[in-house]
Amino acid sequence: MNLSGLAWRNIWRRKRRTGITAISIGFGVFLAVTSSGIGDYSYTNMINASAQMGWGHISIEAPGYYQSPALDKHINQVGAIQQMLQNTPGVESNYVRIMGQGMFASAHKSVGGAFLAIDPNTETGAHNLFLRSLEEGKLFAANSSGVVVGRGMAQKLKLRLGKKLVYTTTDKKGEIVSEIARVTGIFTTGVKEVDSAFVLLPINAVRHTIGYKSDEASLVAVMIEDQRYTTKVLASVRERLDSESGQNNLLTQNREILSWRETQSEIAGLISLDRSSNYISQILIGLLISAGILNTLLMSVLERTREFGVMMAVGMAPHSLFFLVIIESTWLAFLGLAVGILITIPWYFYLNRIGIDMSGAMGDDYTAGGVLIDPVLRLYLYPETIVAILSVVFLLTLLSGLYPAWRAGRIPPVESLKAM
Repeated sequence: MNLSGLAWRNIWRRKRRTGITAISIGFGVFLAVTSSGIGDYSYTNMINASAQMGWGHISIEAPGYYQSPALDKHINQVGAIQQMLQNTPGVESNYVRIMGQGMFASAHKSVGGAFLAIDPNTETGAHNLFLRSLEEGKLFAANSSGVVVGRGMAQKLKLRLGKKLVYTTTDKKGEIVSEIARVTGIFTTGVKEVDSAFVLLPINAVRHTIGYKSDEASLVAVMIEDQRYTTKVLASVRERLDSESGQNNLLTQNREILSWRETQSEIAGLISLDRSSNYISQILIGLLISAGILNTLLMSVLERTREFGVMMAVGMAPHSLFFLVIIESTWLAFLGLAVGILITIPWYFYLNRIGIDMSGAMGDDYTAGGVLIDPVLRLYLYPETIVAILSVVFLLTLLSGLYPAWRAGRIPPVESLKAM
């Protein structure tokens, strides 16, 4: 019988011990999938939601605008920049936006806040959280003087559809300017700070008010197809714009191209911290499982000391015993992964498609770093995460078998035969 078949028979000598070991490996897979799946889903949702609140996954803006936003800092030739971005690999879409701060007043009260000026002809709910959260009324027309406000601001200023709102800000020269708009819609994102201090305005009306030309804006927000490839797409965008700018003197200007990690640094910090703690917990789980596997294989080797002595006495080489135990650990790894896959698949599909509502435990605050998070616990795994989990569990099982395998091949035959 070859070593593979012999190893298979050996692991089933102690069926209960083998079953417990396989279940422990499978449970490790279950925990790793759950932990990683929650992370992959929540991180992606947080990054995308944050990007859709104005800055995009990548933003092209005037130098220093992010550190100190002001309307006197702007970029020009935004139409040409948009055209260049159209065929850039990884870029899904891009939007010209003006962002600023101001005072917003009704006949009853005034409050401070921020505005996002957009082009209603190009913006969609897929890449704009505020449009997706519109629950009353509709978006304004491109050349109108409409405004869409958050539910919190509407309550503070006692606004409803059709009412007038006066917003006051500074123009590109630093002069105070005001304009009247009429409420066309009300949104509710679920983030209290945003709903109480944020409005949407038509970009053409804002340009006229603050003195921007038709090709000027605060930034161009770039949305990418997959946030995991932000660094790669960022390099492509920089290369594309630098190359085109060299051929077109009109585009030669000072500008910054930043990723979401820079424009939404608080979210990036939260994700990095949570991911680090997730890795630590998974390492601890892996060590516990490895210790269990090591114990199983070592006990199996010690119980068969006399048997190994007989095998070496009849001509089996020490390295063959080493590989025999390694193959046994390989079979255990396959069994454990099979058990893990069987118990994890139903759990994964349930949480991926239905999820568990955690709103009761979270209370009324579904935010992290000023970004709305999904109160429903869900799982989503990227293909590379699945491969990583299975590979790491398999590798840990094999590594756990190295010492018992080395021990089996190191026992002298004569002492092995004397062992009881």
